Amino acid sequence: MTPLPPQPLSPLDGRYRAQVAGLGDTLSEAGLNKARVHVEVEWLVYLTQHALLGGAPIADEQVAALREWAAGFGQAEIDELAETERTTQHDVKAVEYLVRGQLERQGLSHLAELTHVCCTSEDINNLSYALTVKQAIADVWRPRFEKVIGELARQAEQYRELPMMSRTHGQPATPTTLGKELAVFVHRLERQLNQIDDIEYLGKFSGATGTFAAHLAADPDTDWTRVSQEFVEGLGLDWNPLTTQIESHDWQSELYTRIAHANRILHNLATDIWSYISIGYFRQIPVAGATGSSTMPHKVNPIRFENAEANLELSNAILDSLAATLVTSRWQRDLTDSSAQRNIGVGLGHSVLALDNILKGLGQIDAAPEVLAADLDANWEVLGEAIQTVIRAEVTAGRSTIADPYAVLKELTRDRRIGQAELVEFVEGLEIGNAAKQRLLALTPATYIGDAVRLLDFLQR
Repeated sequence: MTPLPPQPLSPLDGRYRAQVAGLGDTLSEAGLNKARVHVEVEWLVYLTQHALLGGAPIADEQVAALREWAAGFGQAEIDELAETERTTQHDVKAVEYLVRGQLERQGLSHLAELTHVCCTSEDINNLSYALTVKQAIADVWRPRFEKVIGELARQAEQYRELPMMSRTHGQPATPTTLGKELAVFVHRLERQLNQIDDIEYLGKFSGATGTFAAHLAADPDTDWTRVSQEFVEGLGLDWNPLTTQIESHDWQSELYTRIAHANRILHNLATDIWSYISIGYFRQIPVAGATGSSTMPHKVNPIRFENAEANLELSNAILDSLAATLVTSRWQRDLTDSSAQRNIGVGLGHSVLALDNILKGLGQIDAAPEVLAADLDANWEVLGEAIQTVIRAEVTAGRSTIADPYAVLKELTRDRRIGQAELVEFVEGLEIGNAAKQRLLALTPATYIGDAVRLLDFLQR
């Protein structure tokens, strides 16, 4: 059999490449190296601007040229790094040599020894990962997450007053509204987004074991902790003063745990919508030209929600592993985090793919009010809760002597389908006050929705 030409192994780099392409700008190997170059250049500029370790300020146009080169990191630099790493067998050292080469091209060879000075590889790596993950969340994951919340909120408002039979334990239960049930997911997801927004993106910049030993050996008169804090915060990150060789990755674990939690809520949403489609509460809007089944032409399958489920599970498999792995490093440093962190994009990629599927799926469904109404009308027994609760209040108020109201309604409604006529007859025969009786006689399954409509107002606070 003739072998295929080289193919992407991951579907994120194959079938779904276009949908997750934005993550490649930051969380690919090239994206990581671009961030490394940025950090190395900014450190060198900082040293010259503050005349540290023998450096002296360089012309503004030289600084601008260095930063422009770093920002324009592209295929030429990717290729050069790959060639250099074949010799160095060390990715960060290859980046150092790349920066040195640019200094030579700009006539700044006298600054070459300031490149990567006082840095362990992890000083560059931890800042680069923090920058790339922060950008990936802000530019790619978060906007999609917000769009899903926004569409859910729009539909919650659209269906705010549409009565719907609840299903507790899969059985008919006290009615609600479709809008309120969607609003529950909006509220849950917004809470997670607020917590994700509160994450600190921490960085360390303190040398081989986090002690500034080399820094003080070279220049004992400089306040290197102040320099470190100023440099890290100048990159838009939060400074971590107490670390080993590595930044402890607790912020990463917190972030991935919270995204995984958000994924699980989305998974719950996908299974609920799938189930509502299954019982006809939602109609699917056929997509022109699309095939639902290869053999059954009548079918429109809820594939968007099924695909979302699978991708959320894959995302969490990676994110949960990262959250567990990254918080442990033997003594002052081991390399377990190195391979693990290269899969951050995979974990976020499957979440992004799921968000796209959910958003498309939500755009391809419409509520079926006639199905919802018919289901409510077929389940008058759900008013048993209201009746027995009213009787209890009437007994307490001295307007009734009915013994054990719950048992009375259990006998009437349990494992039985009863209609409006039977309930009306039952209520009319109750020994309760007239006002309570009239309230019960006015109730229908479609109006027994409590404060469901008003509860949506809490989304606007």
